[in-house]
Amino acid sequence: MSKDILEEIIAHKRIEIAGQEKVVSAAFLEKQLGEPVPARSLKASLQSSPTGIIAEFKRRSPSKGWIHQDADAGKIPAAYQQAGAAALSILTDEAYFGGTLKDIRTARPTTSLPILRKDFIISRYQLLQAKAVQADAVLLIASALTPQACLTLAKEAHALGLETLLEIHTEAELDYLNEYIDVVGVNNRHLGTFHTDASHSLRLAEALPRGIVKISESGISSPDTLLQLREAGFDGFLIGETFMKTDEPGEALSRFIADLLTTDYTD
Repeated sequence: MSKDILEEIIAHKRIEIAGQEKVVSAAFLEKQLGEPVPARSLKASLQSSPTGIIAEFKRRSPSKGWIHQDADAGKIPAAYQQAGAAALSILTDEAYFGGTLKDIRTARPTTSLPILRKDFIISRYQLLQAKAVQADAVLLIASALTPQACLTLAKEAHALGLETLLEIHTEAELDYLNEYIDVVGVNNRHLGTFHTDASHSLRLAEALPRGIVKISESGISSPDTLLQLREAGFDGFLIGETFMKTDEPGEALSRFIADLLTTDYTD
């Protein structure tokens, strides 16, 4: 998304968080949490999965509008697990993506997979919210944060028992990596044009540090592309619209994995 739209979203997010804190205080959320419980590990799930697919639950996007307006968080994440997803990503931004924290709360009893809270995380309060609805990991977007803010949030996430996924778009944003980052993701969506190009991950692959779990996000619509990315060293693949634009996202994922395994074995 363009910097202007990102700035608009972050400005809106600050107002949104301030309003939420007036209704439910951070102190109240902390009391509800009690002792930190270890998260279901996104990192470990990606390392052990034969597909590495993080299947995303997303109703709309700023660039495409509504993708699947009546998507049911009580059914689709469970269908993703049954189809063979390694983990789930659930959009919780309401104004721009049509999601809410309730989607994670609804999905959680239906699946044992790790759940990533995908949102524009800029505040510890949002980490408390994520833990309260039993998310397992949070997204930290480099272009929405300073390196220091990223470090602070990642450290606080770990203290709460949440894993962290750092999203980058440029090689320069590798400076945001710190000891509290569990997974690094390359966003294939161009920040200025909304255009998605999975080859962006291939171009950045060499610059990514060895040993860290790596995922490619956005623009992956075919098993061939996923296999190319895997060859380049990626462990995980965040895919949303490819599945969510269909009537049955779980079935779409099942077909994708069947095609992936066939392609893999016959190459």
